[in-house]
Amino acid sequence: MKKAKITDAETVILILQDEIRRSYEARYDHRLHAILMVAQGISCRNVAQLLGDSPRTVAYWVKRFEAEGLSGLADADRSGRPRRLDEQQIQLIELALRSHPSRYGLAGNLWDGKLLSHFIGQQFSVDLGVRQCQRLFRRLGFRLRKPRPLIAKADPERQEAFKKNR
Repeated sequence: MKKAKITDAETVILILQDEIRRSYEARYDHRLHAILMVAQGISCRNVAQLLGDSPRTVAYWVKRFEAEGLSGLADADRSGRPRRLDEQQIQLIELALRSHPSRYGLAGNLWDGKLLSHFIGQQFSVDLGVRQCQRLFRRLGFRLRKPRPLIAKADPERQEAFKKNR
């Protein structure tokens, strides 16, 4: 039988490793394969070299498997970064967005990301970026709207005649 060969193996290895790291199930299966190879008598160092992991990582997986069984190979929950605004503050922001900015001593006719960022900094001493404030609009169910500019001395009849769709 002819030996199978993959062209551009180095790139393929990187792609496959990225794919394994992307999925919860794939990471779990990857650890299962490592434990299987160690159980078959292959050293942690050799398993790590074959799978593209560090020997310490494979030894850690074996230790977790010995202590906890198959559940020790599952990914633990990750808490992530804590929120900068609590639920009560978000409710107050939602109430503010439902009213006019001038009610809070802000100069502006409509809420936008920049104005909301300033408001949050002023009210809660939290520095939130403009883009994050725009995401907060969407999360709370608001849409960003820009007012249409009005020309000071425009003739309404001529404007109506100029429109494409009446």
